[in-house]
Amino acid sequence: MMSKTELLISAGSVEEVRRYIEAGANAVLVGEHRFSLRQPGEVTLAELADIVPWVHGQGAKVYVAVNNIMENAMLDDLSSYIAKLSELNVDALVFGDPAVLMAVRQSAPGMKLHWNAEMTSTNYATARYWGSKGAVRMVLARELNLEETLEIKRELGDAMEVQVQVHGITNIYHSKRSLLTNYQDHQGRPEELNNFDLGMDEGLFLIEQERQNERFPVYEDANGTHIMSSDDICILDSVQELLEGGIDSLKIDSLLKSVEYNVAVVRGYRNAIDAYEADPAGYEFNELWLDAIRELQDPRRELTYGFFYKEQVY
Repeated sequence: MMSKTELLISAGSVEEVRRYIEAGANAVLVGEHRFSLRQPGEVTLAELADIVPWVHGQGAKVYVAVNNIMENAMLDDLSSYIAKLSELNVDALVFGDPAVLMAVRQSAPGMKLHWNAEMTSTNYATARYWGSKGAVRMVLARELNLEETLEIKRELGDAMEVQVQVHGITNIYHSKRSLLTNYQDHQGRPEELNNFDLGMDEGLFLIEQERQNERFPVYEDANGTHIMSSDDICILDSVQELLEGGIDSLKIDSLLKSVEYNVAVVRGYRNAIDAYEADPAGYEFNELWLDAIRELQDPRRELTYGFFYKEQVY
């Protein structure tokens, strides 16, 4: 029986798509860096043509991120890219910029849209606005707590799906400027970065003077500079609260993690979702599901609930 709750993970290659679906994900998020932000890699149009039929054959879905900050020079290519995605039968696009909505209306009017405005996806009224423009899903800001999350789902009901990030790293700062390269070239201390590729795999961190035990991963790519959280969200041992509240999609962010780690995370959440849906009243969390993740967790990065149980600070 198909799970009522979607388990979604970002994937950076065709091989990752296959591994994560086989581990228990029933949706993957992919993209190309020219149109998407903070994807763990790229899956090209040619690769999508091969992998989309396989994913659909597994009863799963493929979403494509087009959540970049769009510039004028990108718009013509954006429309043709979306038209090709429609031809390949991808299941939905994830967007934040209204330019994507306009391109979809022009090039792929039947395409489903998931609205993701990052930290500003915080209320159901704005979600209803984007729903009136064609969005079928709201991707909630990671800064929302449990009470706010469930209230949004109650208000939207069946009119709009709700997606929540339940595991992984989060972005806390982004600049379109190449800050690391500028530092290397202009700040007089180039030797500190000479031995690093500035991409996401080389282990560069920011450390604040006042909190030297916290390490904030930082990397630079074609879309600028990204600073990430010092810990990882992990809602596994409380995921039943989201399932009880009818949340439609649970998202795992795979960025800056090994495939082996991400597979363990997918399996853990798959076990929890299946156990809950088989017997909601008798559901009990199994600590072994989390232990498998802890064994692979970077000891320098704490597993936390994020804002899940915190009072909001907006």
